[in-house]
Amino acid sequence: MKEDKNQMLNNNEIYYFDHASTTPLRKEVKTVMEEFYSNKFANPASSHFLGEKSERAVENAREEIALLLGANKAEEIIFTSGGTEADNLIIKGIAMAYAEQGKHIITSSIEHPAVIESCKYLEKHLGFKLSYLEVDQEGFVNPKDLKKSIRDDTILITIMTANNEIGTVQAIKELAEIAGENNIFFHSDAVQAVPQMQVDVEELGVDALSVSAHKFNGPKGVGALYLKSGIKLIPQQSGGSQERKRRAGSLNVTGIAGMAAASKLLREELVTKVKKIKALRDYFIKRVFSEIDNITLNGPEGENRLANNANLTFEGLAGEAILYNLSLKKIAVSTGSACASGSISTSHVLKAISADEKSAKSAVRFTFGLANDKSQIDYLIDNLKDTVRHLRSLK
Repeated sequence: MKEDKNQMLNNNEIYYFDHASTTPLRKEVKTVMEEFYSNKFANPASSHFLGEKSERAVENAREEIALLLGANKAEEIIFTSGGTEADNLIIKGIAMAYAEQGKHIITSSIEHPAVIESCKYLEKHLGFKLSYLEVDQEGFVNPKDLKKSIRDDTILITIMTANNEIGTVQAIKELAEIAGENNIFFHSDAVQAVPQMQVDVEELGVDALSVSAHKFNGPKGVGALYLKSGIKLIPQQSGGSQERKRRAGSLNVTGIAGMAAASKLLREELVTKVKKIKALRDYFIKRVFSEIDNITLNGPEGENRLANNANLTFEGLAGEAILYNLSLKKIAVSTGSACASGSISTSHVLKAISADEKSAKSAVRFTFGLANDKSQIDYLIDNLKDTVRHLRSLK
């Protein structure tokens, strides 16, 4: 792997620790995309020679994403505008396609809003029934609870591979096996997992899986859905016959090419990347717990946690106050899911792991990436210590 800082569109005046929300675009990816913006701009649905070039680029990208996810066939990859659309498409699309076989869906209490709101839509407008599996204090779904929740009319189970707030990595293979034994479709939102761990759809045994490019140093506005061959899907957009009549609309060729470039880099560098980021994360956690009192790590310890994630509760302090004060020092962190920003409600994920209201609002999420190094972690910790000391002095 080359020098990481030179690969990123990184401003040295900022200290970015919010990689679960989005990641900076790699320079190699930007270079690929600029060529498409300038010279390969044709619509892949056009029959002329320029359209054919764009179509080939899309199909090459499809093969690259299939390689990243371990899919057997490139046509099992459907390009979308991101993870949210992928979740909406698969959950609503499968539910509508197989509604005659049953109208019961199982999910967990800590899913991304894209999953939860898609399920609620089906419940409110189409009469589906939902079961929400509770999780333990580390955020894990119990396979026994899944088995107990299955009914004769259950048609879909959707459980995220890894949680975006507390980093919990679920036992997806075991959960998918339970679904398969009962002839139930299994989908997993792997938007957070794919950038941080090996995800192989065949090994996991899932029927569908969602991914988003901007989580692994690719462009925003493009994602993909893996859908196992032979599974029906009702499109959620009306229009053209793009993506084998599964997702209408002119394809974002430039974004798709960028996603493929980022995917290739991720596939080639994943082991080295994860090793580096995990070392930084562990260094951060070790220093924080030795130098700041009255804090708690939310989520699991050890290997069943995403390598880049550290979610901490600072007893007696508001997470938003910590975020604001760090932001004044050009440090970017988060208090939860980026898709829920602006909401004043307590994190549903922290509620689900039995955090009380006050503690849940005292949590801050730190997520690390390729652009970070040890000196940046030191800068973060020094300013975090000062911030916590200052805020507690005001009590």
